[in-house]
Amino acid sequence: MKTYIKYSFAIAVLLMSTVTSCKKEFFDRPPQSAITLDNFYQTADQVKSSTNVLYSAPWFGWVTKGGWAITEMASGNGRSYSSDVVNFGNFSVTDGNTELANAYNSLWIVVAQSNAIINNLPAKVPATVDVKVVNNALGEAHLFRALAYFHLVRLLGNVPIIENTLDYVENFQVNTNPVTDVYKFILNDLKFAEANLTPQIRSGNSIAQGRVSSGSATALLSKVYLYMQDYNNARISAQKVISSGEFKLYGSDIQGKEFKDLFLTANNNNEESVIALQWSGAGGYGRGNPLQASWAASTVITGTGDGYGVLGVTFDALYSFQQDDKRFKPTIMVVGSNYPELNQATGGYTQLANQGQGTSTFVKKYVVGTPADNGGVGSAQSSANNVYMMRYSEVYLILAEAIMAGAKNSTDAQALAAINKIRNRAGLGNLTEIRRGYFTPNNTPGKPTNAPAQLYRDDILEERRREFMFEFDYWFDLCRLDGFNVTNHPNAITIINQQDRGSGDASVPSNSYGNQYSTMTNAKFLFPFPATEVASNPKLLQPPVPYVFK
Repeated sequence: MKTYIKYSFAIAVLLMSTVTSCKKEFFDRPPQSAITLDNFYQTADQVKSSTNVLYSAPWFGWVTKGGWAITEMASGNGRSYSSDVVNFGNFSVTDGNTELANAYNSLWIVVAQSNAIINNLPAKVPATVDVKVVNNALGEAHLFRALAYFHLVRLLGNVPIIENTLDYVENFQVNTNPVTDVYKFILNDLKFAEANLTPQIRSGNSIAQGRVSSGSATALLSKVYLYMQDYNNARISAQKVISSGEFKLYGSDIQGKEFKDLFLTANNNNEESVIALQWSGAGGYGRGNPLQASWAASTVITGTGDGYGVLGVTFDALYSFQQDDKRFKPTIMVVGSNYPELNQATGGYTQLANQGQGTSTFVKKYVVGTPADNGGVGSAQSSANNVYMMRYSEVYLILAEAIMAGAKNSTDAQALAAINKIRNRAGLGNLTEIRRGYFTPNNTPGKPTNAPAQLYRDDILEERRREFMFEFDYWFDLCRLDGFNVTNHPNAITIINQQDRGSGDASVPSNSYGNQYSTMTNAKFLFPFPATEVASNPKLLQPPVPYVFK
């Protein structure tokens, strides 16, 4: 708690440093010496720009390593030998892990920044500023606070609900609150955001479309309801988003665009983007998207000296795709794959054998190439492509799951239409029945002799995995598979224990050694509070206290 509360004193300055006087870009900044809190929110443009910070900098610690180490390595999508993240892949993370602390602190900074806007803006805005502008900015802050809390509660369980960070500057000893209260708080924030954010029909892509809208709040509401197993409200919210017309699907509603185009810098803030982090790509580390720096398999790809290939792809993730799935190549980079959009000046890039992380298979999603490949923007450890926090395709998969409402199988026409819309875009055939929680023989290519004879299968879960792999989501899907706010995870444990997370040989394609299968336990589905935070606030480990809602 102390770690993020110390940022409270600088929040006003950080907020004011993102004001723009004549441009709309998220990173243009005026001289800070000319701004005080009392003269900050004087115009509609100043109020609008006060929320710019929520779209980037506070999330940096989450995106850089901690977030993907948790969600992609713990879930079985990625593997790494890197000492700072390797423990996430084998479930040996301790409260002293630096990247866990970085992820934790980043999410609390988002909460603190959101709180600063929510608590300061209304009292400082003159009557000359349209109330709709003020309420829209407040809606943005409530949405991002909800999003940060949604991450925190899914990672840690009981966490403190903080509505005004400055209340705890002098005394940061604070109890956690129950998971159910945290979810109620999230719902309250999102309902406020839904009611106060402006609707926005997306067309093409533009900076203006980078901002969240009422449809963004409703979409996130549908996801939160789904996690709570409130299937009726999840279905209502998902249908509301679809009916609004605010968003469209590449390659389905928008012809000439495919799944692979979603991850090009040129298509930032496109019609499918529901919530996305914005990065300038200029100014180096801390101001741009850091994912390519870690994930690109080679410095040849980036042209800026980074491209460390820290995250490899597991055999389990590799074999989750059919080879004709149009999402495969834009998601996973295998030996021999050619990408004409990378290193365009030399005719494209072809992936070579690289055993750096043990499987010769690396991440392609969010890997966008040199600055020249991206219109001249980007620099070392700082790309300019957005990071999706939610895409419109998820709304269809939420709708299909909500219609099933926990059933093991369904032939409901609307549910099938929703999941098949996503499958068809990927070039896959229609399902005639959606099945959940069943077993099939393990026919994985090159299956190691010690691999499970049968595999647990789930049509919804597997479609979500292929669609959102390396978008920081699959771990949370596994955690909720057995129900809302449960401590027993038999089906998720079965899936994790059947995953081939091991290394392979240097042949092309690499053959699995089958040398790393997990022994998962229920206790490992929540991560520990960082030790430094517990030392400052021992109440984090005490039983949760019911929250008194205002």
